Amino acid sequence: MMKKTRFGLGKKIFLGFSVLISFFALNAVLSIITLNQSEEGLSRSSDVVEPSMEAIDQLENTAIRSKMLITNWVYLQTNEEDKQDLRTLHNVEYPTLQARVKELSQQWEDSTEIAQMDTILQEFDALLATEKRIMSTLVTFEDYEDPVKKMVEGESVIEEVVLPSTASLLQRIDKLQQQKKTELASTKQEIIDSSSLLMTIVLSLGIGITVVGMLIAYITSRSITRPISYISSIVQQMGRGELPEESTKRFSNDEMGDMAEAVNKLSVGLRQTAQFAENIGQGNLKAEFTPLSENDVLGSALLEMRRNLQQVAEDEARRNWTTEGLARFGEILRQNTNNLAELADHIIGNLVKYTKANQGRIFILNEDNPDDPYLELQGCYAWDRKKHLNQRIDIGEGLAGQAWQENSTIYITDVPDNYVTIRSGLGDANPTCILIVPLRVNEEVFGVIEMASFQIFAPHEVEFVEKIGTSIASTISSVRINQRTSHLLEESQMLTEQMRAQEEEMRQNMEELQATQEEMQRAQRAAHDKEELINSTSLLLETDTRFRIQLTNGRAKEFLGHATDKVMSFSLHDLMTDGDQLADLKRKLEAGHYWQGVVSLNKSNGKSEEFLVIAGSIHTSEDQGVRYHFIINRIATVHTNA
Repeated sequence: MMKKTRFGLGKKIFLGFSVLISFFALNAVLSIITLNQSEEGLSRSSDVVEPSMEAIDQLENTAIRSKMLITNWVYLQTNEEDKQDLRTLHNVEYPTLQARVKELSQQWEDSTEIAQMDTILQEFDALLATEKRIMSTLVTFEDYEDPVKKMVEGESVIEEVVLPSTASLLQRIDKLQQQKKTELASTKQEIIDSSSLLMTIVLSLGIGITVVGMLIAYITSRSITRPISYISSIVQQMGRGELPEESTKRFSNDEMGDMAEAVNKLSVGLRQTAQFAENIGQGNLKAEFTPLSENDVLGSALLEMRRNLQQVAEDEARRNWTTEGLARFGEILRQNTNNLAELADHIIGNLVKYTKANQGRIFILNEDNPDDPYLELQGCYAWDRKKHLNQRIDIGEGLAGQAWQENSTIYITDVPDNYVTIRSGLGDANPTCILIVPLRVNEEVFGVIEMASFQIFAPHEVEFVEKIGTSIASTISSVRINQRTSHLLEESQMLTEQMRAQEEEMRQNMEELQATQEEMQRAQRAAHDKEELINSTSLLLETDTRFRIQLTNGRAKEFLGHATDKVMSFSLHDLMTDGDQLADLKRKLEAGHYWQGVVSLNKSNGKSEEFLVIAGSIHTSEDQGVRYHFIINRIATVHTNA
């Protein structure tokens, strides 16, 4: 039995609307064609034919005026106004009109008319050339008085050339003008015929569209109204929250039947969706459910809700795992705060087991030598031959040294060959990933944890190891602070004992110092007395290395008989009379020796007197350098004292 051809509601509606659209399209096409024809006729009439007729009329008027003005030029000598008009016609009006006529003639469809216009323009050009010869011949009063010029080159040319040429030109223009009038009338008639045809087409198609539209509306109404009443009852039940039983009724083989079938499937799908939602509410997150389609909004929302609930459960499990781990390792850290090596072994062993890694080791920063800090291996788990492992890692050395240097976690899944191997029952193999976490607190690194595993570390596991690293770093910091505090306490006690001993020693030194000060005071008094004695009995001078006097005492000024300001301007060369003796004095003082001798010194009254002089060099402050000191005694005084 052959399957019945499906002629659905969509096809019915499509067919009906196709007929209507065809009528509308036909109406539109015919209307557009007719309107285009009318528009083309109007456009050609307004843009070409009518302007062409106007230009031809102007050309005819120009020819007539040209004939009249050139005639006046010959016969009316004093009519300057007409002469000026003729010049304007030649130089301005005709060139402008000629350009316009040529432009319009290029749009004419009849080539014969174009040829006629070209002939007219050529004849007009020839006529104007003749007129220009006349105008150039009859210019002055003498020209007009010359019978030859006026009769032969003027009046004769007018009668024999200008007038016949103008008549022929006007005849050609009139003929062309009649042709253009006929063309304009034909164009207007075409526009009228197109308008009448358009009106007939619109009326005919309007009647046809009305009849066909009413027929299609009647058929469509019968095909839709009855099936919709059944579907409406089902939808109203579902609108009240009721899920009707699956219907066994057969539906028509069209879109309305498809709608009824879809409503029935929707009812079944909603029952399955309700069951799935109930399972989710009871905590059964593994319940199976298939959405009605890829675009099932409710089903997709329920699946998304299940995924979110599963994600929440997984997040909660990870948080519990992290919280439990932090508590466990916190207890380990509290129980092992005295021995870092034992703490390291406990930590790395439990950390490898808790994260289900395969190997692990822990390095702690050794800063015994502040100029040479390094990472020292303190503990490892499942790492073969601990005693053969590198016990020291410098900053930047390997991945562990790099993590220390950069103060950041290093996590690699592309492990280099022979970096490390994990031994199992199946043999040795490279790990899948390496995790290196610095033990840091407040951006200060106290060590490094390195772990290798066949399993990829999840992000929360990496974060957990980083938190454990922070706790370990805090513990190491506390242990070191305690050790440092204990060490400082011992040093403080030792310093206290030393200070007590030093205090006793200082007390003894103070007593000795006090005795020394008393002795120095006595010596200073004796020196002062001696200085006063010398100052009161001797002449004292101080000079620079050039023997210029820089300082004197009162007795020197008194015995030398010079005023203070004048003595200060003296040099030893001015006082000593013996040049050889002065040279010997200078040589010994520059060599750092003392000098003693009897010297004859000049006084202010012009007389000289012998004195006993003792001289020596003394180093003063850096800005003054070396100074020479002289102790001078009069010979009589020396003898008296002796």
